[in-house]
Amino acid sequence: MPATERALRELVTVMPLLGLLVLGAVGSALGGVRRYTPDWPSLDSRPLPEWFDQAKFGIFIHWGVFSVPAWGSEWFWWNWKGILQPQYQKFMDDNYAPKFTYADFGPQFTARFFEPEAWADLFQKAGANPVSWNWNSVDLGPHRDLVGELGTAIRKRNMRYGLYHSLLEWFHPLYLLDKKNGFKTQYFVNAKTMPELYDLVYRYRPDLIWSDGQWEAPESYWNSTAFLAWLYNDSPVKNGVVVNDRWCKSCICRHGGYYNCEDKFKPQTLPNHKWEMCTSIDKLSWGYRRNMKMSGISSEAEIISELIETVSLGGNYLLNIGPTKDGLIVPIFQERLLAVGKWLHINGEAIYSSKPWRVQSEKNMTSIWYTSKGSDIRLLGVEKDLKWTKDPNVGFLIYLPQLPFSVLPIQFGWALKLKGV
Repeated sequence: MPATERALRELVTVMPLLGLLVLGAVGSALGGVRRYTPDWPSLDSRPLPEWFDQAKFGIFIHWGVFSVPAWGSEWFWWNWKGILQPQYQKFMDDNYAPKFTYADFGPQFTARFFEPEAWADLFQKAGANPVSWNWNSVDLGPHRDLVGELGTAIRKRNMRYGLYHSLLEWFHPLYLLDKKNGFKTQYFVNAKTMPELYDLVYRYRPDLIWSDGQWEAPESYWNSTAFLAWLYNDSPVKNGVVVNDRWCKSCICRHGGYYNCEDKFKPQTLPNHKWEMCTSIDKLSWGYRRNMKMSGISSEAEIISELIETVSLGGNYLLNIGPTKDGLIVPIFQERLLAVGKWLHINGEAIYSSKPWRVQSEKNMTSIWYTSKGSDIRLLGVEKDLKWTKDPNVGFLIYLPQLPFSVLPIQFGWALKLKGV
């Protein structure tokens, strides 16, 4: 989703405080004084800071002017004015005056009930582990630096904070001019994209930059390699910053720090490069929409199952929520995040800082996924070792405790700890 509506899309990467990850100082030393040149062979050779692989679970936030109409999806502006979808035309005809523009939604994006401390508490309780700013909320709407406020609250809790940034902007006059010129000119990049990226880094010191909006233009247009070389060599976050792979039309799943590849990317086998699955609690939209239904909301079991599968295959799991225009996180989203946090409180040892095992999964009558850390067998959350025996046909048999289902610490997604295997 591009940030063409000059909206706020936030990615919050929250490092857990469960004793399983020792954060220490923010950032991860990469060692040496090597300098990177502005080309992909050099940039791709930079080691990924360790904190990202250790984190495993993050929270994505889509919050912006599209949260005012709160209908359809966060691509509201494009669907209305870009491809002229009839249902969006009708929605505007039925609810707004004929000359109403997208910019007119801006003053209604009030963030009146936005409480950054409460948001940060929720993310911490969810057991998760970055924030993007385009529309100037200080000048219009809330008259507050929402990104700065949330960043302060997040970091007070020793959690990681990052920024989403869209390279393109759908209706910006300079971008449309460059596009008309076949991307042979760079008026938009020089006047808007690059100054914005540098300001973003200097102003907010992000732990992660989640780039997007790269798909229309080639590498020669965006100047991404020059920015990344500066980011890795000379920026104030050079030692610990993490980036994804959406830096040019041909970059995804090929260049950058870790790979997103595509939204809701889910490989079937263990990739040979660090990757991330980003998905949303609302299956049909990344931004808040008033017309969402329970049938379109991911269940607790679906979310936890995806988290387990992703981590078993060496990935990080990024789960999205969409707050309202007033700055509220609706109860169903809070409930899902807290459910994940409850599960991680019991089973986090199998997730945080784990590595893929030599076998990632077994799928017979039920799905079993493996992670590893570094002959006792224990059900996490139950303080006793389990009995087990070797079996020539299936390897070994594990005997689960004879406990009533109601007294188990969690109702699904049980984790067994196998030591010395």
